[in-house]
Amino acid sequence: MNDDVTTYINRGLPWQLEVCEKLRQLVHRTVPDVEERLEYGKPHFASDGRHVAAIHVARGKISFLIFNASGIDPVKGVLRSLGNGDRKTADISEGQAVDYELLADVLARTSAR
Repeated sequence: MNDDVTTYINRGLPWQLEVCEKLRQLVHRTVPDVEERLEYGKPHFASDGRHVAAIHVARGKISFLIFNASGIDPVKGVLRSLGNGDRKTADISEGQAVDYELLADVLARTSAR
């Protein structure tokens, strides 16, 4: 665990802290060799030198970004495409149910070598 990432997560609201910690653990369980570091001011997770996920805490939401996801279809209301579709993000608001199992499945498929 990276101290800078911990500091970033701890600055959030209590509900954001809880969700971010669950996402962080999800990444570590799903991609066992993952390395975490603060890049561009946000927690990024990498495996074998390539980004696999990132967390961004904003006012009123958390965005969980999954890289290398061009082969993943968006899921209405859960997972949307960014840019050319190579990245997918889940925007999470306070009180919203989070499908951590779906996010872990997508991350497992996009981070597989």
